[in-house]
Amino acid sequence: MREMAGRDKKLRLLYGAAFLMLMAVETLIALYVHDRVVRPYVGDMLVVLVVYCFVRIFVPVKGRRMPLYVFLFAACVEVLQYFDLVTLLGLSGSRFARIVLGSVFDVKDLACYAAGCLLLCVWERAVRRKICE
Repeated sequence: MREMAGRDKKLRLLYGAAFLMLMAVETLIALYVHDRVVRPYVGDMLVVLVVYCFVRIFVPVKGRRMPLYVFLFAACVEVLQYFDLVTLLGLSGSRFARIVLGSVFDVKDLACYAAGCLLLCVWERAVRRKICE
């Protein structure tokens, strides 16, 4: 039992560190990168990693389908952008809300989210193998 608690703590710390690092990278991209590749594609791919790592801080074990759930969550947010959720909530004047919730629907974003989730599956397999050995 103690071995499991130690493994859970290691995983929580790993996911917490990954969350902080990825969040910093996402913030830097949002503030300073204004190109046609990194910001729109890499940024969208990384956002699912940020969400995943955040969730994994609280749910470090089980959940093999977590990348799928993160993708579904991201896809729902993207679909809500199609319906202009920011305006529906009366937050169109808030720059923060437009950045966090997004304001433009784009099918390519869904592909980026899927690519990010596939990357998560590969990363998760490698991390689990290393930590659980």
